[in-house]
Amino acid sequence: MKIVLVGYMGSGKTTIGKLLANKLKISFLDLDEVIEQGLEDSISNIFNGKGEIFFRKKEHEYLIDVLSKKEQLILSTGGGTPCYSGNMETMLTLADHVFYLKVSIPGLVKRLLLEKEHRPLIKNIDNSDLPEFIGKHLFERNNFYLKANHIIECDDKDPETLVAEIQELLT
Repeated sequence: MKIVLVGYMGSGKTTIGKLLANKLKISFLDLDEVIEQGLEDSISNIFNGKGEIFFRKKEHEYLIDVLSKKEQLILSTGGGTPCYSGNMETMLTLADHVFYLKVSIPGLVKRLLLEKEHRPLIKNIDNSDLPEFIGKHLFERNNFYLKANHIIECDDKDPETLVAEIQELLT
């Protein structure tokens, strides 16, 4: 079984993915980590040094590679992954389940304020401008996210509850 998690940054893809992988006793991969290992550089260095077009091309190659090889896995993707290079269609074709972890704008703001320093994309955005920034981004990305096989509403739910919801949809 191949499961892919998509959603905006801070939606819990990595947290949920690791918990779910543990419950299902299958491997977990974070696509950004796979890219960093493969290119032997950090995502921010790749973006800054070689540009977004190079990064998105490599992201697409690694996505196909991971989903073509692994027998069973849970893959957490970057927030922008579904929006480029036909990646959402690739995921829907090569994976058994694609889950969109949907969090409201206020929910994302609350989560991302806590980890702003570790998020290069929002690090330099004023806290007061964060809701508008996230809102615009979500508006652009939502059409891609909504193509997922399953949409999981994540607001006000703890990770264990979300994992249980996902497990029910797998049976």
